[in-house]
Amino acid sequence: MISFKNVSKSFGKKNVLNNINWDLYKGHCYGLVGPNGSGKSTLLRLLSGVIEPDSGVINFNNEDVFDNIDAKEKIFFLGDEPFFFPQSTVEDMKNFYKQFYKTFDTDIYNELMLDFKLSQNTKINSFSKGMKRQVMLILALASKPDVLLLDEAFDGLDPFMRFKLRQYISQAISEREIIVIISSHNLRELEDICDHIVMITNNSLKLDASTQEVHDNYHKYQVVFPENFDKSLLDKLNPLNITGQDRIFSVILKGSKQGTNQKINDLNPLIIETVPISLEEIFIYELEESTHD
Repeated sequence: MISFKNVSKSFGKKNVLNNINWDLYKGHCYGLVGPNGSGKSTLLRLLSGVIEPDSGVINFNNEDVFDNIDAKEKIFFLGDEPFFFPQSTVEDMKNFYKQFYKTFDTDIYNELMLDFKLSQNTKINSFSKGMKRQVMLILALASKPDVLLLDEAFDGLDPFMRFKLRQYISQAISEREIIVIISSHNLRELEDICDHIVMITNNSLKLDASTQEVHDNYHKYQVVFPENFDKSLLDKLNPLNITGQDRIFSVILKGSKQGTNQKINDLNPLIIETVPISLEEIFIYELEESTHD
């Protein structure tokens, strides 16, 4: 288990995270979302023990992660700019990580290298951005950490590689009950792998719920009303969004499905159709709502 307790962090006069309280449990994959500059990368760096919070504490299995060698051996942080030694080959980096991760699994490494058709004796600086990202993801998975932190992990990868790596990550979660946190702007991709969504806005946690709970709390309706319908009746429902005109509207409401269904039905539309709502739409409306808090 990972626990953030009253964690705050500033850089100079800029407050990045304010009083974060958050519990994460093994065997789950958390999608971390938020606007640029909201503190997602800072949160991951705090959890990896790279930087220290100004106040509060971050515990992993009841141990403070900052400056804790034992805890760091169980946490792998892959930032948005992968690090490699100058002139190093994939094998050089493999040997480097084997020194720090006692759980490093050469069989997993060899399997992934074979799957992705990478040469371990080629210098990494000759690789494309996507290939460099593949190398780091291979090293991360082969290290077999208990906690895997990925900042824009799939950036620069083609669709096939994204699919294969999602498979390996899902397998690690299922078989070893690791904790995975993925920070990404690709919300469609997070829907495919994450079972929890966490949103940071205004330096704080705005949303922390299972993916299913998030979807269960947002509802999108296509409705058709009789002639001369008064649109102000829709406004009184406190919708997150309304589009359309005259008699035909698309309406997004937040709340229980039973409650929102009742609100729509009380307006006596001629036609009601419930349509799927994407995580990307939910993110946009949550973000808009937070700006008015």
